[in-house]
Amino acid sequence: MTPFIPENAPFDATQRLWLNGYMAGLLAGKGYAAGGSPAANGAAAPTEPLVILFGSQTGTAEKLAKEFAKQARGRGFNARVVDAASHATVDWKAETRLLVVTSTYGDGDMPDNAQSFWDWLKSDAGAGLAHLQYSVLALGDTNYSEFCAAGKKVDERLAQVGAKRVHDRTDCDLDYETKAREWIAGALAALAPAGQTGASLPIPAETKPADSGWSKTNPFPARLVTNRRLNSDGSEKETRHFEISLAGSGLNYEAGDALGVWAANCPELVGDILTALGATGEEPVKLSVGEFSFRTALTEKLEISRPSPELLHYFARTDLTLAGLLVPERKEDLKKWLWGRGIIDLLAEDLVKKITPQELVALLKPLAPRLYSISSSPKAHVGQVHLTINVVRYEAHGRPHKGVASTFLADRAAGEVPVPVFVQTSHGFRLPANPETPVIMVGPGTGVAPFRAFLHERRVAGATGKNWLFFGEQRAATDFYYREELEQMLAAGGLARLSTAFSRDQKEKIYVQTRMLEQAAELWAWLEAGAHFYVCGDATRMAKDVDQALHAIIETAGGKSRDEAAVYVAKLKAEKRYQRDVY
Repeated sequence: MTPFIPENAPFDATQRLWLNGYMAGLLAGKGYAAGGSPAANGAAAPTEPLVILFGSQTGTAEKLAKEFAKQARGRGFNARVVDAASHATVDWKAETRLLVVTSTYGDGDMPDNAQSFWDWLKSDAGAGLAHLQYSVLALGDTNYSEFCAAGKKVDERLAQVGAKRVHDRTDCDLDYETKAREWIAGALAALAPAGQTGASLPIPAETKPADSGWSKTNPFPARLVTNRRLNSDGSEKETRHFEISLAGSGLNYEAGDALGVWAANCPELVGDILTALGATGEEPVKLSVGEFSFRTALTEKLEISRPSPELLHYFARTDLTLAGLLVPERKEDLKKWLWGRGIIDLLAEDLVKKITPQELVALLKPLAPRLYSISSSPKAHVGQVHLTINVVRYEAHGRPHKGVASTFLADRAAGEVPVPVFVQTSHGFRLPANPETPVIMVGPGTGVAPFRAFLHERRVAGATGKNWLFFGEQRAATDFYYREELEQMLAAGGLARLSTAFSRDQKEKIYVQTRMLEQAAELWAWLEAGAHFYVCGDATRMAKDVDQALHAIIETAGGKSRDEAAVYVAKLKAEKRYQRDVY
């Protein structure tokens, strides 16, 4: 190959090698050979094949996989991104390099799109991958006990079948950006052909924000224009409808996307922590992102509600009870002990005799944005984005506790206080492309949010496909969110069916899955007519119960065996006809 960077250029040998490969990759992508002329007969410059497979529930892993593919192509790899649900389309015998980027959801579960891949990988069919070189990037949240479980399982199984791990797995918390950049740089260097393994310059972050320039790292300072409680008097819950103006932002979203909200911490909680430590708040502290006053760090930069694992281990040095709870086999006992205990509770219990502001901030996690399913259609609500949120407030251990973002929006984001937001694209939660396709939506509680968006979207677009919504909450009189809207849609034909389940309106509790089973024959008929099936809400219980009900309906109303029902559901998922937005 004719080098692009001459020998006398002001770079060392390693840099010249990397830059030459980078330029070759760029030109190959435009249909030019390495010599700089159009490739003969359309042939591109030779590159190294690489599969980047993603398992994604909210879209983060998919976005990263696509960014990594761009970076890999600049390093001389013929990288292609593969949805884990499409693993069967890959000729695995012919592949030699694999990068896996996967999130974890629920209680250590695989993302929906990765479940079939995982089932295949565990089977005898997945055992013939000993020829692969691979590495895994696992995304997770240390607030959950099964941190990065999906990525860990894939990594261990690939090693078990004999594949060669060329770069150690990286487990990322919510602040994944830095670790992800380091992982892809190391993984691509390790996968490079012999003689090029040293040719690794740091790979810059791929920060392609929205067209407007607003992004997760550069959120738009929006204004809250509506804050309305959806519950009636007497409800045990506080659920609110928020409308946020996007005027002047240029931000775009689609029905099914999520909105990221960067909320500030509660000032009263910040004050309580300062008091517990005997601090003024003016003490300077150093974080990875700069130096701030202690009060600013606690208010804007750090997670100060739930204690991090690092903080628990620090406290456990002087507390034998906590130390005993931190052993792996007492995971459930630790979960019970932690319920309702925040960082302030640990400080108040004096688990550690003295901790300085700098020591404390070093043990806290960075404050992360909260993601909420958008409950509006950009076609029906131009220039706005709507959210439907349960506001978290409860008493425990003698003090009040509040949700970070929910109470920020409910209590403190009025008037001129900006709400920093960004759009989180959700590629795996979309209405069917054909407007004639029927849809079934299961969204109890605030899980109704994206389906309100779907219904408004279909109405404005003139979609003729039938819509069926399953909604549930505690009581019809106090917790029937958007009742007037939904009943108007039902009367006008925008909703063909509205099935409700109010768990506490009768002695025996009734849930959305109960209503599904009661109407099994009709639900099966809708599925057979091509309906898409959607679920939004709690992943740990509701989504699993709904999934079990769906299998049962296919068995009973469809006359299929348990194995046949499992195959039917797997086919729904593969065809993108069974989609879930669960958390």
